[in-house]
Amino acid sequence: MPAVKIAGVVLAAGLSTRFGASKQLAELNGETLVEHAVRIANEAGLSPVIAVILDAALIDSLQNLGATVLLNRRTYEGLSTSIAVGVGAAKAQSAEGVVLMTCDQPALTVEHLRGLIVEPSAAAGSAYAGRVGVPAYFPAAMFGELMQLKGDAGARELLRAARAVPNEALALDIDTPVDLERARSVLG
Repeated sequence: MPAVKIAGVVLAAGLSTRFGASKQLAELNGETLVEHAVRIANEAGLSPVIAVILDAALIDSLQNLGATVLLNRRTYEGLSTSIAVGVGAAKAQSAEGVVLMTCDQPALTVEHLRGLIVEPSAAAGSAYAGRVGVPAYFPAAMFGELMQLKGDAGARELLRAARAVPNEALALDIDTPVDLERARSVLG
């Protein structure tokens, strides 16, 4: 891991409409999905780890894991608002880069996160299922662009010229209760 301050931003303020309940609170292997993401970010050496959430029921458990927890009451305006909240907090804490990640990729590993940051001055995204997306690393020079995103579009457009780190396991994404059961059978 480079000797720079890289923040981890766990985007966990989604509405979970396809899941039918707060998927952030869904459990897999004895921890909630968002606790898993925060733990992996911590173990990868990201600091600070910032969790952007909507459900206040998560605050205590995430703070107990050492995360800075921020509520995004504007989540209805789209994913871009959570990115802006998290990146703004990373910038305020003088981070030199940020890894944006979600809580619904239970196959994410410490090694993969570290692999995104081998070149701290260049963006890198995760390649799976024929696309490049999150988790993704962005240097501080891109914080302004990240904070200006609008609507429900994530940062995928900013990854067009980024280095791609392959990991097909990340295609295991939990959006529905069926996805959670599949994850439990694969990872549990």
